[in-house]
Amino acid sequence: MLRRDLALLRRRRLANGIFVALALLATGIALLALVLILGELVLKGLGGISAHVFLLDQPGPGEPGGLRNAIVGSALMCGLGMVLAVVTGVLAGTWLAEYGDGKRLASFVRFLNDVLLSAPSILMGLFVYEAVVRPLHGFSAGAGALALGFLATPVVTRTTEDMLRLQPHALREAGMALGAGKAHVICSIIWRASRSGLLTGALLGLARISGETAPLLFTSPGNPFLSLRIDQSMASLPTLMFQYALSAYDDWQALAWAGALLIAVAVLAANIIGRVLTRGSFDT
Repeated sequence: MLRRDLALLRRRRLANGIFVALALLATGIALLALVLILGELVLKGLGGISAHVFLLDQPGPGEPGGLRNAIVGSALMCGLGMVLAVVTGVLAGTWLAEYGDGKRLASFVRFLNDVLLSAPSILMGLFVYEAVVRPLHGFSAGAGALALGFLATPVVTRTTEDMLRLQPHALREAGMALGAGKAHVICSIIWRASRSGLLTGALLGLARISGETAPLLFTSPGNPFLSLRIDQSMASLPTLMFQYALSAYDDWQALAWAGALLIAVAVLAANIIGRVLTRGSFDT
């Protein structure tokens, strides 16, 4: 009996060791791929970084230039898209979490949101092209921001619903026991308790759209000059990277790597700022 138990214990330890080894191997492969990608990005991206990148617009072949128009365009379209996504996503997620329990409409909205969450970005760009660009007879930064906002909204909606559902019912009951209405309890207590999760959802949405190229090719494919008009086509870093990376000119390819590095640094900075702000909110 004792011998059989010892044999069973050895087999379990062996199986556990094999499982841990496979998990470590998979983790090592993932980390190696990440290090290789980031290393290639930093090595080639830093070679194209200079003051001209931030001060000059995109150049012609063999001419000095930078990415100023694309940086400003990306920031503007991503900012407008995130305003749309945060307002729509937070309100939709709040309705699903606080008012939608047991309703068929909520189940349908949740299913539709999950479908949109995994929808290819090129389909979103094609939809905005047919719905906005063709009727208005022209590309525009507003259409690009709309496509980016549609991409980020499902991420914010899903995160908001999940974060609000994590809050204990005692918080809602305590607020209502003091005489506050449900809407006031949600805005003043539940949203405040969930702000770190809501901020995380917004950052995930920003990371989702900051490097998207396909929807912008259908809505705002580019502009060689700096423009702040949302009714005109505007340059962006992803579309410029797509154009320059496929070119035969070394200076254009260097600018494409510099643009890729700028996007990676922007997403990293947004995550760091979000974590710092979230930590500060907990301290207070």
